[in-house]
Amino acid sequence: MILPGTRITKGAFGRLFCCDIAGMRTTFLTLAMMVVGSLAFGQAASINWISLEEAVAAQQKEPRKIMMDVYTKWCGPCKMMMANTFTNANVIEYVNEHYYAVKFDAESPNPVTFQGTEFTNPDYDPNRRGRNGVHQLSRAMKVNAYPTIVYLDENGNVIAPISGYKQPSQMELYLKFFNEAYTDGVEQTQWESYRDAFNYTWR
Repeated sequence: MILPGTRITKGAFGRLFCCDIAGMRTTFLTLAMMVVGSLAFGQAASINWISLEEAVAAQQKEPRKIMMDVYTKWCGPCKMMMANTFTNANVIEYVNEHYYAVKFDAESPNPVTFQGTEFTNPDYDPNRRGRNGVHQLSRAMKVNAYPTIVYLDENGNVIAPISGYKQPSQMELYLKFFNEAYTDGVEQTQWESYRDAFNYTWR
């Protein structure tokens, strides 16, 4: 029995195949929506991390501040921040919209060129376990604890290194301050007033 809406197609060897065209279209559309949905979810599910060189180059086309996460592989609070804070939906959305996000290993052996200077980790030893030298770029940005978030302005100049583990609500304060309220030469009292009046909305 051939149901309404069914087309009969003749194959290469003379066989007859019953093709439920309506059903095939429905299945195809469903699969297409699932693929598009998964792609959209994937784009919003993580921070768009790039290298410092890439971030500085992107600033030339679209000026934004840089949020640079300086970490080490052995740092426990760094891992907690990656697992609990940088996976928060509010943090992801805000960072991707307003910042260039850079993740930098403070003990990396790879050289980094920044503002015309090449920075390296001369004490790095590939056979050493645990702590492994300190990258010159980390020292140049006044990082002395991990994790540290270094905020840079639209011209790649360091605004401030903020050290310590930060929960999403704490990240909200700093991200919004540096993006929405910070100006060159801002006074400490202005920061304190902003902090004291801040309305936390991220959880």
